[in-house]
Amino acid sequence: MQHITGIGGVFFKAQNPKELQAWYQQHLGIEPQSDGTQIFFWRERENADALGSTVWSPFPADTDYFGATGKSFMFNYRVKNLDAMLAQLRAAGAMVDEKIQVLEGIGRFGWATDPEGNRFELWEPAEGA
Repeated sequence: MQHITGIGGVFFKAQNPKELQAWYQQHLGIEPQSDGTQIFFWRERENADALGSTVWSPFPADTDYFGATGKSFMFNYRVKNLDAMLAQLRAAGAMVDEKIQVLEGIGRFGWATDPEGNRFELWEPAEGA
């Protein structure tokens, strides 16, 4: 059985992403990059030499990146085998987006929706990502 290996990202909608980023920076020390994201790096439990990352990012309130769910958040889960995970979800009757996105040096992405209408993103990191 396929399973997630970690949280790849936490994405949420904001009325004013730049102001909210500034608030988080001032009060929680989350230092955004130029694109507004913050990447937290960590070591994998099974392989302490392997570096992993989790992205934190506010999105504009009108983004359609979270799908048509009307939800204000979306989680990104790290997986080892995106194709096998998507097949497993389809076999279980989950709503799975047919689109797969490949970003050079970052990895492969797919999307599905849980039974309560929460869209989530699955990320198979590229080697070294």
